[in-house]
Amino acid sequence: MSSIQELERIASQVRRDIIRQVHFASSGHPGGSLGCADLFTALYFKIMEHNPDFQMTGKGEDMFFLSNGHISPVFYSVLARAGYFDVNELATFRKLDSRLQGHPATHEGLPGVRIASGSLGQGLSVACGVAEAKKLDRDNHNVFCLMGDGELQEGQIWEAVMYAAHNKLDNLIGIVDWNGRQIDGDNDDVLTLGDLKGKWETFGWDCVEVDGNNMQDLVQVLEQAKANSGNGKPQVILMRTEMGYPIDFMIGSHKWHGVAPNAEQTETALAQLEETMGDYPYPFQ
Repeated sequence: MSSIQELERIASQVRRDIIRQVHFASSGHPGGSLGCADLFTALYFKIMEHNPDFQMTGKGEDMFFLSNGHISPVFYSVLARAGYFDVNELATFRKLDSRLQGHPATHEGLPGVRIASGSLGQGLSVACGVAEAKKLDRDNHNVFCLMGDGELQEGQIWEAVMYAAHNKLDNLIGIVDWNGRQIDGDNDDVLTLGDLKGKWETFGWDCVEVDGNNMQDLVQVLEQAKANSGNGKPQVILMRTEMGYPIDFMIGSHKWHGVAPNAEQTETALAQLEETMGDYPYPFQ
């Protein structure tokens, strides 16, 4: 199993991948991707039982669903680095006929992607269905679903929240990227979320908070969530992150939700990130 230091090194390379993908495509969503790099690294390199020899059914393994599909760069990087497909394919991000669409899609059969996502509000509903199917199949594995905090402004999320609690889907672990920002500004300025922890608990979920950019704390909370599965209630992790973390000119603003860095900004960002697993070659330079 990967140590915390190893996970941090992998996350640094993942962040390099994110910056390079979005820059060379001249489009994409770096902010949330960078903020969630620690989570994806922890899930795929330590927490989840999963198999890069991909099977769509996911039987006999933990399954992950990305609801806020616009942060596809971090998803693609971690899938590639975990062995689902060749790392060199990251160079095709958002290119014509690429399997690496701006939002994850299923029609090209990209290993690791089980649903098309990016139409916000839908991922938790899918995760509920899969969690219930695992119970019917007596498959003793967990289903993880990541949502954005701005995404919680979608009503469908709360329908799924009620459904999961009512049906005691205690193999379901929701995660909210709680960075406080969305494409149009701060959440509190667009549509405040209020007492988020109180809401989830009132709806019947076990709820914990964690610093999502502290690998040690994050791993501890994720491991505890796995240990607590089967207790009769679904669980949610409210994960505090910084959009754009740790790039100094990106954090603290919603500007980098969906803006690609230019060449100079890319160079500055990469200088702040250690290359640990080798950058993939980029044929379009």
